[in-house]
Amino acid sequence: QTSDLALAGGVCVMAGPFMHIMTSKAGMLSKDGRCYTFDTRANGFVPGEGVGVILLKRLSDAVRNQDPIYGVIRGWGINQDGKTNGITAPSVNSQILLEKEVYERFNINPETISLVEAHGTGTKLGDPIEVEALTKSFQSYTDKKNYCALGSVKSNIGHPLTAAGVAGVIKVLLALQHRMLPPTIHFETLNEHISLDNSPFYVNTKLQPWEVALGMPRRASVSSFGFSGTNAHNQHKQPDTICIVRKK
Repeated sequence: QTSDLALAGGVCVMAGPFMHIMTSKAGMLSKDGRCYTFDTRANGFVPGEGVGVILLKRLSDAVRNQDPIYGVIRGWGINQDGKTNGITAPSVNSQILLEKEVYERFNINPETISLVEAHGTGTKLGDPIEVEALTKSFQSYTDKKNYCALGSVKSNIGHPLTAAGVAGVIKVLLALQHRMLPPTIHFETLNEHISLDNSPFYVNTKLQPWEVALGMPRRASVSSFGFSGTNAHNQHKQPDTICIVRKK
């Protein structure tokens, strides 16, 4: 609240071969050059490049100035894994703690979230851990089944590393603007280490209208997890009807 305007974003440009060489030697890259998020074929991530920036402003100021409003940030949080079994092994407990902290601190019921833009790198280990954490976090508040779409922009553009978080946010803002649920591509068969049958989630594989119950907001969450074990989770919602949304 101390800033009138803020630019938030990320940039990833791989001007040399170092990242590809290092990750290839570590066996972290997909041999197919495809990001198979949530799929049984998940075999590593695909490096990508990207630049993304969003302008943040107080909602009251944006409404007063008749700015185009693409989404409202409802809540956010960040934590760190601490000690794990290795740099490629995320902590399910840290992710659960972060997600539940965001829901509690900002009074968000996950039953109102109908899209999760997951970190979803397309790895055999990371994807199941992320889905497990989301499932346990959501089930602490709701018993509703298979109502929330899972997606990952990395299936489209690869993993742009330091620009990955803002890429997920921009995808969600565009989905809110068009009121459509984007598909996660390269998905055929669910990763055998992921169970969605009794979970709140389903993998969205086709472009479809983003329908919500009467009186409910279109609300999405975005997860972005750092290689070092830093976890970020935030909530976005469609602007209320009282907001003025105009293209300039």
